[in-house]
Amino acid sequence: MCKHCTRRQFIGGAGAIGGIALAASRLAAGGEAPPPPREPASKVRICAIVAGVPANRSWCAPPAKIEAAKRRLAEAEKNLGNVEFIVGQASNAEETARLLEKAGPDAPVLAISASIFGLNQGVMPVVFQQRRPAAVFHLPAIGGHDWCLVPRWLEEGHRVTLFNTSDFGDLEQAAALLRVPPLLRQSRVLVSPPFKGTPKSFAPDQVKERLGVQLVPIPDGDYDKALAAVDANAAEADAERWIKGAKQVVEPKREDVVKAARAALALDRLIAEHRAQGLCVGTCMRWLLRGFPCLGFSRLNGRGIPAACDGDADCVLTMLILQHALNRAGFLGNAAGVDMARNAFHLSHCSAPLKMEGPDGPEAPYLLRRHAEVRGGAVPEVHYRIGQKVTFTKLVHLDTLLVFTGKIIEVPDVPEGTERGCRTELVAEVPDAAKLLFNWGGGALGKSGKDYYASLHRVAYYGDHTRAIRHLAHLMGLRVVEEG
Repeated sequence: MCKHCTRRQFIGGAGAIGGIALAASRLAAGGEAPPPPREPASKVRICAIVAGVPANRSWCAPPAKIEAAKRRLAEAEKNLGNVEFIVGQASNAEETARLLEKAGPDAPVLAISASIFGLNQGVMPVVFQQRRPAAVFHLPAIGGHDWCLVPRWLEEGHRVTLFNTSDFGDLEQAAALLRVPPLLRQSRVLVSPPFKGTPKSFAPDQVKERLGVQLVPIPDGDYDKALAAVDANAAEADAERWIKGAKQVVEPKREDVVKAARAALALDRLIAEHRAQGLCVGTCMRWLLRGFPCLGFSRLNGRGIPAACDGDADCVLTMLILQHALNRAGFLGNAAGVDMARNAFHLSHCSAPLKMEGPDGPEAPYLLRRHAEVRGGAVPEVHYRIGQKVTFTKLVHLDTLLVFTGKIIEVPDVPEGTERGCRTELVAEVPDAAKLLFNWGGGALGKSGKDYYASLHRVAYYGDHTRAIRHLAHLMGLRVVEEG
């Protein structure tokens, strides 16, 4: 849904996406698959500090427990793939400072409480002085009482969260969330105006200062160049993959799918050339006559490269943060309605990702359809999993995460010849539809709520991630507002 385009822009406008010329290898021609997403330049270092002295006595973690935690760290390092732990023990400020220096200036901290007062007296004051995000792992009933200080540290403005748990598997979740701030500082997002959302989200200096993300403005012309450079055989082969993978091709002709595949390969080229980790396009409607970009957006998201249409910078930043945290794609959609009779929420859009469980996960079944509003081209109608728990979220003003959860109860299969808004739609049962309806935005949007898209869009994720979102908010200095 793109209401910002004038009729003249829509009919006659040329593509607006492009960018700074950077050396990159040409995309494969012929039937070869497009390139995989770019891997991070290096692993994120995390300083894992055993705080205090483990011992087999009161208010200390037994040495066997600490060794079990270290083994789980090694397992997490292997599972996550892009983190490296610098592990050591510290009982005073000097030992802590040496460990932090070894880990490097950008390393966040995972502090494992080993004995009473170990965190408070010897470790955390140094961590806070160096303004590092930190997660505290504390075993209940052993390891001291320092866990109860975490709420006070949060009130003081420190970026710290607490895993007070007997589950060593939470060490991996802590590490997955701790890697987010360093990964954001490595991230570049290609952006093409006009922008939508809360104004801070598309102010490059504020985004850089608050999140570390570089917004790369894209001048006119390069999308046309990328489109012209796509090999005809590659476009045909990619279209064939889309057609063969679909349950059915409903309205589009083969030439429509080829044009859409060509547009998708052009996006792949731009991402590769500009070494980008995300894309936000406000001019998608101007591209449609030369090939719908929706297939390309769908595939980029499934590969782990967040791609947002409608110029929604709030959503692309949301998707980038949670891609780094969860390694999962989000479905950016229009809030199509709250059904009080069914206690349900509708979300819909035309660029839904097929892979909602990570780049190595399964693909959802899909149809190829024509765009419902423009009545042409080729876009996916993705049929998401009935019964799947989902989390809906969105970052606004660079300081607040909106969130609510639901369970998918219906994925409408829109019959041929029926036009009913965007093609992919999910209907989710929510805990309290009335609360969601009258608490939409949770009071967090302020004057920006007048912006249609700031209010309209949400991003859906497979799974209940409210716990992870709260931890992430603590680590990044954000607040969480529950809408429903």
